[in-house]
Amino acid sequence: MSQGIGAAGRHAVVVGGGLAGVTAALALADAGVRVTLLEGRPRLGGLAFSFRRGDLTVDNGQHVHLRCCTAYRWFLDRIDGAALAPVQDRLDVPVVDLAKPAGRRLGRLRRDPLPVPLHLGRSLAAYPHLSLADRARVGRAALALKALDPADPALDAQDFGGWLAAHGQSPRAVEALWDLVGVATLNAVAADASLQLAAMVFRTGLLSEPGAADIGWARVPLGELHDTLAREALNAAGVRTETRARVTALRAEPGGRWSVELPGERIDADAVVLAVPQREAHDLLPEGALDAPERLLDIGTAPILNVHVVYDRPVLTAPFLAALGTPVQWVFDRTDASGLTDGQYLALSQSAAQDEIDAPVAALRERYLPELQRLLPRARGAEVRDFFVTRERTATFAPAPGVGRLRPGARTKAPGLYLAGAWTATGWPATMESAVRSGAGAAGAALGALGRSRALLPGFLEEAA
Repeated sequence: MSQGIGAAGRHAVVVGGGLAGVTAALALADAGVRVTLLEGRPRLGGLAFSFRRGDLTVDNGQHVHLRCCTAYRWFLDRIDGAALAPVQDRLDVPVVDLAKPAGRRLGRLRRDPLPVPLHLGRSLAAYPHLSLADRARVGRAALALKALDPADPALDAQDFGGWLAAHGQSPRAVEALWDLVGVATLNAVAADASLQLAAMVFRTGLLSEPGAADIGWARVPLGELHDTLAREALNAAGVRTETRARVTALRAEPGGRWSVELPGERIDADAVVLAVPQREAHDLLPEGALDAPERLLDIGTAPILNVHVVYDRPVLTAPFLAALGTPVQWVFDRTDASGLTDGQYLALSQSAAQDEIDAPVAALRERYLPELQRLLPRARGAEVRDFFVTRERTATFAPAPGVGRLRPGARTKAPGLYLAGAWTATGWPATMESAVRSGAGAAGAALGALGRSRALLPGFLEEAA
């Protein structure tokens, strides 16, 4: 079956229903383009989704955003979901160090209502997990980091760990501060991370505006945002959304048109946005679309492991905490969001989990339950009602030095074909923010080629220009 555009005007097909694809579809539809969105899975949301486990609704992994994530916050507004994923009034992160004696383990990273960089001054001055000398050196390194230009491609060739060492940062400072933040945002330790991406993260999150690093997270299952509300927004915008629709080929047709092929169907389009993971994009790209398509295969991937524990009683009093001196990285209370009515459900988010991503559940249980008992004294007498893990082996692209030259922009050499995805050249690491920015950027490029106004594109694109 072939579907033509008839007299309805320009038609765009978006391949991929993650955040990048949904954003591209909404931006195109808002500009008056007729849009078809095709997703191979039975749901939207990409790698930020939910599933049912008994009576619980479980997120595949804990996802957070910051106040500086203006694109993702636009996305939440656009799908009418901002109230369901609010941001802290003020950055406040409890950090527990199990290597310290009981009673001296808790520190906090929080901000004051002061200009940058004074907003973090009091917190760092009192941060108990660093020595006085380390605290002073951290301040000097932060000022040096603020002086870097993340747009400088030379930074991409350097590793963040080497830069930190050259700027007087001790292994303890890297562990207790730089990696505490960096591993969660970059999905890599400092030694494995591009200085360019690290500079972007720390400059934007901690050194741009006082509230930039305030943390937000969904108070409902991610599927309610990225699937349910996203579908409603797409439907209201007039987008035809098809799930379980796996695209098998893209073909350029005479006259600058495209055909998108699925089993038993061909859809004709004036423009195509390919919003799928980089390796899938490589397989679908027609010959000549990129000068060096093999570079997409050189973009590495990095895993995230999530450990889920359901207790018979509350054991954590804070919404979340970060940990030192233990394999545990970040712990979040997901009780209310999951629908649990009795006990407490905790999710441990373990980034850069190359060493554990394939470990058996029994081994992970043996490792992490005792660590939670060390970290949370109330867990010592609690019954574990459920323990399970979710694994995203290719959760993000690896932010290794040199990755910047591998990330393509939205435009390809094939007229009418555009790329989107957190792995494209957004300047951000592989985050929900990067995904949304890429989708809007691809839509903007397509609108120009389709002869449609870019006036309705989100304002955050102007920030990036």
